[in-house]
Amino acid sequence: MDIGQLNFHHLHYFWRVAKVGHLTRAAQELHTSQSALSTQIRQLEDRLGEALFEREGRRLVLTGAGQLVLSYAENIFGLGQEMLGRLQGRSEGMIRLRVGSVATLSRNYQENWIRPLLADPSVMLTLESGMLKDLLERLVQHRLDTVLANETVPSETDRPLHCRFLGSQAISLVGPASVWKGRALRVPDDLDGKELALPGPRHTLRAQFDALCISAGVKPRLRAEVDDMAMLRLIARDSGWLTVLPEVVVQDELRSGILVRVGQSEQLRESFYAITTPHRHRVERLEHLLTDSQDRSSISTVHSAATTPCA
Repeated sequence: MDIGQLNFHHLHYFWRVAKVGHLTRAAQELHTSQSALSTQIRQLEDRLGEALFEREGRRLVLTGAGQLVLSYAENIFGLGQEMLGRLQGRSEGMIRLRVGSVATLSRNYQENWIRPLLADPSVMLTLESGMLKDLLERLVQHRLDTVLANETVPSETDRPLHCRFLGSQAISLVGPASVWKGRALRVPDDLDGKELALPGPRHTLRAQFDALCISAGVKPRLRAEVDDMAMLRLIARDSGWLTVLPEVVVQDELRSGILVRVGQSEQLRESFYAITTPHRHRVERLEHLLTDSQDRSSISTVHSAATTPCA
């Protein structure tokens, strides 16, 4: 059998069934009948000379050959998705860049990072926000070019990923200037009983902060816990409480004097990463962003970006 005899339409049907794990649901997704879908997969198996699925009750389970074919199908159709994304906008001389950002990441940070692209008339941006797991799935499927995150992720055999360290910054305690201007508190020593708004439990900072307070024997009075950094920014600005967060979140309020830094802890830091796949089509404009060591994001401590496998 040579490549010209391989029916990629049948291979695509197999790929969707393998991903969905259920023949009926895959048929609905593909707008075809279950019997037609089953027939085309059998034709693919006959052509390859290998069974790709075996039944366990009502479930379809991949055989060893099926797992091998799936790994290649992921690359074939993932690259097809990437190709379509690359072609979008080319007729107008545009380069499409697709950037995902975890929901707990500061939108100010994201805007600072992409700012060089905003002045580039040749770039068409697609920006998505969501849970890290969902964004990584889209990244592996070549539906995103990079994912901005505040944590590293494991690289697995079937999901090789690269993490670029973009920088980090100490976490600050901020408060309304009308109350706290000229005053200072030690973090966490002086926070016992103080009313605080904190990042939510899903944020990487929260576990660090809680551990620091427990170690110091300090128990602040929690008034709000907020996953979304844009909402935490509004809470910091309008509540009158003290708020623990990365300064980039409230950079405009600090600059205008609405908020002031009341304290800071070098023991608490948020790190920023750009996650990519190693086999994607290289886009020069994105590579420039990833390797540029300038402080594009108003972060106080920035290190040169380096490509390493994710932890």
